[in-house]
Amino acid sequence: MGVGDVIALMESEEHVVLEALIHAHDALARVALAVAHSYLHGGRTVFLGAGTPGLLVIQEVSELPATFGVSASQFIAFVASRAQVGPAAIAGTEDSTHEIREKLAAMHIGPSDTVIGIASSGRTPFVVAGLQAATAAGAWTCGIANNPNTPVLQVSTTEVLLDTGSELLTGSTRLKAGTAQKIALNRITTAAMVHAGRVRSNHMVEMRATNIKLRERAIRILEDLLDMPADTAIRLLQSCDWHVGEALRANMHPAADLTSAEDAVVRRAN
Repeated sequence: MGVGDVIALMESEEHVVLEALIHAHDALARVALAVAHSYLHGGRTVFLGAGTPGLLVIQEVSELPATFGVSASQFIAFVASRAQVGPAAIAGTEDSTHEIREKLAAMHIGPSDTVIGIASSGRTPFVVAGLQAATAAGAWTCGIANNPNTPVLQVSTTEVLLDTGSELLTGSTRLKAGTAQKIALNRITTAAMVHAGRVRSNHMVEMRATNIKLRERAIRILEDLLDMPADTAIRLLQSCDWHVGEALRANMHPAADLTSAEDAVVRRAN
């Protein structure tokens, strides 16, 4: 096949990804609420994966602090990988099971925490063992898989089936399965952070502007949300060390506790 034919063939298959995500809508919403609940109550969300899912969960947790201003200690990835992927890799092979059990026990995983395990096949021993250990410890668990009736789904509090079918390259789950997993993670974490009050309108208001691009964005956010001129926005941001959320709260309630907005969300959740 020519390259154009290969791409056309992929195009003809990839609508399956969005169809699978639509079918998983309600389950993804339940997961997002669980993640938000853990975050607001000081718990942690732990993502488990191996292979492609492992790389995806590393990317997801690495981007959350900058996007939503959350602590990296509340969003953690544990993966099994032969590649050098930093401290997130706690096992060299996806067949390992004791390392993940020991790691979860060492961090005292419990009822305030959420553990999300992703396995395209639904059978990865590393992920299954982690979900079993987390469930036994009282954590809220979610299994995400691309095959139905598999262990990852069966051992979890909530199952998310992304039924993307067989891959054009047999067994290459970095294709449809991986695309569906990435979108699912985007939806879970973004919806969770909106629910947790880390977004205002369509703006990432809890980011800290640490470079020129982000400072320009921070100024535009204040211009949009507060209808103030740029020079006023700059002075306000400078007084708050270029933290957008603090600037917004300082403008609205100069003497208020900076965590009051999050406290209000917690009260509503309860």
